[in-house]
Amino acid sequence: MKVFILAAALVVSAVAEADDNLRAALENTYGQWRESMIRSDANAWQRVTASHRQIEVRNRIISEKRQFPATVFELPAAPPPLAGLRFLQAKRNGPTAKAAYFGKVDFGGAPTENLLVLSFVEEGGFWRYDRADFVNLSALPDVRAELAAGKLKYLDETPEAQPSGVAPAMPIRVNPAKYIAKVYVFSPGREVEVQVNRVSRHRFANTREAEIVLGGARDGLNEVQYVVRPLEGGTGKEALAIRVYVLSEVEGVQPVMAYEYLIKEGEPLKNFDTRTFEVDAAMVNRLMGR
Repeated sequence: MKVFILAAALVVSAVAEADDNLRAALENTYGQWRESMIRSDANAWQRVTASHRQIEVRNRIISEKRQFPATVFELPAAPPPLAGLRFLQAKRNGPTAKAAYFGKVDFGGAPTENLLVLSFVEEGGFWRYDRADFVNLSALPDVRAELAAGKLKYLDETPEAQPSGVAPAMPIRVNPAKYIAKVYVFSPGREVEVQVNRVSRHRFANTREAEIVLGGARDGLNEVQYVVRPLEGGTGKEALAIRVYVLSEVEGVQPVMAYEYLIKEGEPLKNFDTRTFEVDAAMVNRLMGR
């Protein structure tokens, strides 16, 4: 019996040590990443940021015709420090890990007690920073009280708070945009996937939202593909709008709607399609305000 108790104690001790080592490694990475953002240090940012995230950030910035990497550091406030927050847990699953914190997450202003979950990816034996998810608990007072008491039920029951175990897919590196474009979707009761020029992929679910087209629009023909699926609770009769706008860089000139699929409430739906729109001389003149 004594041997069993000793063995169990050694296992618990080893697990605790592993958890402490993981926490230390993740916090070290986040500290380096945060410092790189504060100092606008592009080389340090590249060293500690997950490879797929670097490409995603670059793609978005150059698709808006802004400067990379300078635009990375144009933030309204510094990333929040971990000092003063209560550490809740650190978990790894294969090449992914998450660390969760509770307290007054400080983005500037008057912070209140909320949840911060940091995500990491292991590359070359080193944990690299992926992203931070901030959960405002003002509408979840019971969860806030549980986390304040150190109870982790909410984390255990929330998939987004658990490491997936799957390394994120590496995005395609897009070319700088010649024309800035956005895809807009109004999709109550439906999920809509849109792909522009077979590069820029978007997913919308029961929302009204617009996203930047990665790589922008190009001269000549541009391709738009969409797939629409029903969501639980939808009636199948809702209105739907899918549009692509090409944006002008001339002050006061309105965007040009280059593509539209629109159905009114109750009208029949075409669940998938592939179409094209053309950026021609006439559109360019409109974008230039001529």
